[in-house]
Amino acid sequence: MLDPRVETFLAVCETKSFTKAAAALHLSQPAVSQQVHALEGDYGTQLVRYSGRRLHLTAAGRALERAAATMRNDDVLLRRQIAAGETDELPLHFGVTMSIGEFVVARPLARLLELHPQADVRMEMANTNTLLERMRAGEINFALLEGFFDAREFDFETLSAERFIPVCAAGHVFAREPRHLADLLGEQVLVREDGSGTREVLERQLACRGLSVGDFARTVQVGGMQAILQLLELDCGISFLYEAVVAERVKAGTLREIALDDFSVTHDFALVWERGSAYEETYREIWAEMRE
Repeated sequence: MLDPRVETFLAVCETKSFTKAAAALHLSQPAVSQQVHALEGDYGTQLVRYSGRRLHLTAAGRALERAAATMRNDDVLLRRQIAAGETDELPLHFGVTMSIGEFVVARPLARLLELHPQADVRMEMANTNTLLERMRAGEINFALLEGFFDAREFDFETLSAERFIPVCAAGHVFAREPRHLADLLGEQVLVREDGSGTREVLERQLACRGLSVGDFARTVQVGGMQAILQLLELDCGISFLYEAVVAERVKAGTLREIALDDFSVTHDFALVWERGSAYEETYREIWAEMRE
């Protein structure tokens, strides 16, 4: 169980307000202020400050927030483990991003289920930003991500380095067969929603070249990976996806990679958890089992 003062401090961090934190915790505002100031006394430094009427965390406050949030989420996991009763199995509540969930995770998950037949396993799919927020909230223990994350806040193990490639329908006809990324700007491009790892990888690669998704002739945002694949097969545009996602369709001859001279990109798939977690070794062991 966390020190109640730390719980109060986390409420202030989440609401950015002593008044809102007091309402959420059913405390008076002076009580919230007193508890935060007591923590500042314990650590010998200022944790929060005001700029005008806005509350901000100091560097020390941000460090304490990260550590305290991790401890709180470990406590949630410990309670789940205790509530499980006789079994020694750790509840495994985790998330996966769409590309990994639909095209990569089946075999590793099957090994996990075989090795831990008594474990409470729950997997959900969402985009990278959503899963990071759910880890911060203690709603999932770890995540398999294709997108970017802050290595100061999260620790990780790399699953694989995946090629990220431009693709189109096998029969797509270009006005002139493209050799460079700029040759694709006259095409309709299919992209995932904001917050998606696939979308962010593309945007960063374009930004390195002084481009954006808005530079294509038309940008169509599609929230589901299967929908993008089907639209590609119907020759509704081009897209940029992981090779693992399109491999079966390329082999079947319905899609093809667009070979470019100036676009050679790989990006890691990774197992990610909160840095400093007391369960770090457990997560590493689980990942080793999933990879075997």
